[in-house]
Amino acid sequence: MTTAKRIFLIHATRIAIEPINTAFAQGWPEAQRFDLWDDSLSKDASTAGGSTPVLDQRIQDLADHAFRGEADAVLFTCSAFSSAIEACQRRYRRPVLKPNEAMVQEALAQGGRIAALTTFGPAGAAIVSDFEVEAQRLGQAVNITPILCEGALEALHGGDQARHDALIATTAARLRGDYDVLCFAQFSMTAAQAASEIAWAGPVLTTPASAVRRLRQLLEG
Repeated sequence: MTTAKRIFLIHATRIAIEPINTAFAQGWPEAQRFDLWDDSLSKDASTAGGSTPVLDQRIQDLADHAFRGEADAVLFTCSAFSSAIEACQRRYRRPVLKPNEAMVQEALAQGGRIAALTTFGPAGAAIVSDFEVEAQRLGQAVNITPILCEGALEALHGGDQARHDALIATTAARLRGDYDVLCFAQFSMTAAQAASEIAWAGPVLTTPASAVRRLRQLLEG
């Protein structure tokens, strides 16, 4: 009997928890998943205008906790802490995934003109950096445009999921024909996928689904 893999999910915001757990339930239900959640991280990063050395250390402390808990892999679900997560990747032999890592790889395989929708301002710079670093590693040209869906995050925090999804889909509709690939830069946006695919008239890549596929490949072959 094969032992189920232990995946620790590290969150800096509550609204990322449900989308990634849903993606696991759909794409890899056999995996054991555990949520580590410190929502002060995203609030402190927003106040500071980005990550800081203190916040980076707190991110690494959470990874330490996960691996002491016998994690087979760690997945971060907040994109505002790239440098800290990269430090964790260098430190551990077991897989540590950045939130956008798997989706970025999938998007680059599909086309060079990529639109990345966001609902949280700092996520825009993080997703651009992720794409540029990966494209450089592959020796591939990329044209990545981050696009903020104004008001969507506020709607979600206010409990209006329908408005959140509609605002994202409206943005997706405006981009039809201008890009090769459309993707969401945040886990919290996943519920808007179906409406956005209709508006965009094509598939939309999401971070949770891509991350689950990548982790399963890494740990099960």
